[in-house]
Amino acid sequence: MTLRPLCPLILFFCTDSGAADQRLPFASPAEVGMSAETLGKIDEIVARKFIEGKQLAGASVLVARRGKVIHFGTYGMRDRARNRPMERDTIVRMYSMTKAVISVAAMILVEEGKLELEAPISKYVPKVNAMKVGTAPAMNEMTVRDILRHTAGFPNNVTVDRLYRRAGLPALADSTLREMTERLNRIPLRSEPGTRWHYSFGTDALAHLVEVGSGQTIDVFLEERIFKPLGMVDTAFSCPQEKWERFSLVYGRNLEPVSAPQPGTSGPFTFEKPPKFLSGGGGLVSTGIDYMRFCLMLSGMGQFDGVRLLKAGTVQEMTRNQLPDSAYPISRPPGGRGFGLGFAVRVEKVTSEPSSLGEYEWLGGAGTEFWISPRDELVVITLSQALPMRDLGATVKPLVYSAIKE
Repeated sequence: MTLRPLCPLILFFCTDSGAADQRLPFASPAEVGMSAETLGKIDEIVARKFIEGKQLAGASVLVARRGKVIHFGTYGMRDRARNRPMERDTIVRMYSMTKAVISVAAMILVEEGKLELEAPISKYVPKVNAMKVGTAPAMNEMTVRDILRHTAGFPNNVTVDRLYRRAGLPALADSTLREMTERLNRIPLRSEPGTRWHYSFGTDALAHLVEVGSGQTIDVFLEERIFKPLGMVDTAFSCPQEKWERFSLVYGRNLEPVSAPQPGTSGPFTFEKPPKFLSGGGGLVSTGIDYMRFCLMLSGMGQFDGVRLLKAGTVQEMTRNQLPDSAYPISRPPGGRGFGLGFAVRVEKVTSEPSSLGEYEWLGGAGTEFWISPRDELVVITLSQALPMRDLGATVKPLVYSAIKE
């Protein structure tokens, strides 16, 4: 089949490090035991199914193996009306992929003895000391570990925001992380802490624990301890004016721009300036380049480009299943997944999708996704800006695994 030229399609498929963006290490697929021919099919399927098929306005796909990027494709438009293409440095809303970054921040402090996994959060936020499950007092206090693995019993952001409003309290958008966390006693839990997995706003509370442990606001801590050391120059809680031309729009089902609020807000939110509520659960914007540097640190067992953020043993602990039997598996299909300290973890193989045992991953609600396979030394990131999100990651995944030659 001949791929005819596509007006909205822009492709970058790099196997020559001399022509590549110098902020990432590149190699040819053959150098790391992958098939260039099979990886090349990613370009055609993304173009046909998602861009020509009008499911997505624009997308990016990054594949790395053994610490080297071997595929970086950008497709379609970040702004259709202005004919601006998706590019390597296009800035996107990461939403829940923010959680992985906050989890790393927390584990940096665990290593330093400033947070303890088994400590109740009331040790760091004394006002959170009398939680209820429904109307009954909780038997267990939630721990830092519970928040990291989503077994604290919290509901999700929308529910928390609604309950705060009903109680006459400020909305999340009008609160700081400290204010939000100190009001948690007003929120009934869904389940007894430590017994059930429920994807929740707990990572927002974790962001405040990072603030308490470090003595810094979460934005300053992330910049000084993660973004600057890793060279993540475009990752923040907002997109400044000088970078605004690189910021992607979010598109709906008919490829019309749609509002994409910050978590915890109601109505449109532009990300033009730092919000009051620095959402640790979903507030970051970033680029494929930046997030790949973060993922290469994880796949490098806490180290990348001469910088070590975490000990290898800490990364191993974060990326193994931490759930008790009563909480396993997590509810997200297709099943067979547990949860570590910040990531979903593949515990059992399933027939419905290619995967590798030990693979860990997460995604963001507007179409961002990553997964890392330690066994196969793979990192894959797929980015789009669509509500609801499409199956870009699931479509690319079998091609990536089938490209492994050795």
